[in-house]
Amino acid sequence: MWKDFFYYSKSERRAVFALSLIIVVLIIGSFVLPYFNNVSNETLVSEMDRLAFEDKLEQDIKRPFDSSYVQRMTNRRENSYRLKEFDPNTADSIELSSLGLSPFVVRNVLKYRDKGGVFRSSESFARIYGISDETYLRLKPYISISKEFVKKQESESTVSVVQSVDTLIRVFKYSEGTLVDVGMADTTELKKIPGIGTGIAKAIVSYRNRLGGFYSLDQLHEIKYITPELMKWFKLDSLNLRKISINNAGIDLLRNHPYVNFYQAKVIVEHRKKKGKIKSLSQLSLYEEFTEKDLKRLVYYFTFD
Repeated sequence: MWKDFFYYSKSERRAVFALSLIIVVLIIGSFVLPYFNNVSNETLVSEMDRLAFEDKLEQDIKRPFDSSYVQRMTNRRENSYRLKEFDPNTADSIELSSLGLSPFVVRNVLKYRDKGGVFRSSESFARIYGISDETYLRLKPYISISKEFVKKQESESTVSVVQSVDTLIRVFKYSEGTLVDVGMADTTELKKIPGIGTGIAKAIVSYRNRLGGFYSLDQLHEIKYITPELMKWFKLDSLNLRKISINNAGIDLLRNHPYVNFYQAKVIVEHRKKKGKIKSLSQLSLYEEFTEKDLKRLVYYFTFD
């Protein structure tokens, strides 16, 4: 009896197998389908984000350059430093960091003090390895050396200890009253002046080469970061001026000089073509491109051969 109850014909067994297969597929589908829905949704969101980003990027590219935004960001970054008076002989790492100094420079200041070094002037602070000329000039008005650390200037050259990798080396700086011939000095000699690092030294030499030499100390004021305090270290004994032949030089050579712009160079070349050689700079005074100041400066750098 029971055996007859569980007996199925061949067609019935096929139907039961098909029904079982359908049930298994439905069960598996109930677990797998939500996964594919999530993947699809995530893909859709990702695609929407990408399209939104590309649309914003395209708008940013088309938007005119906003110099005020750059200035605001620069001011915000500078204002993040809490500039206030500080004594580099006593300031701790937190105070030094708040002034905008990098961890590398802060470590060098602390190591210098640990070795027995003392900052007796604002210029001595500039000798710490890693402090750029820009950073020193920004902090200089806020450097306040306590009286206990100040003593009379010694006659011999002062020495500063600086950090180079992990080895302390000595860099000599000139003593007060030393004068450096700015017409001949290279970057190595210029860096011996307190307050002058690699940046300013290179700027002086580069500008001197572009000019063809200095004819006056006043020309140093045309270089960024040259302050009145630095001017007391310079003299000009060597007038090694390199001059340009105004009747032979092309536009490119003329315009490369700091005192000649493109339009002035073009006037010189056109004048030569139409009226022949230039015998005196007074001939250029007839053109509105040249001012009296321009001609007074250029007389030192042109020849008329």
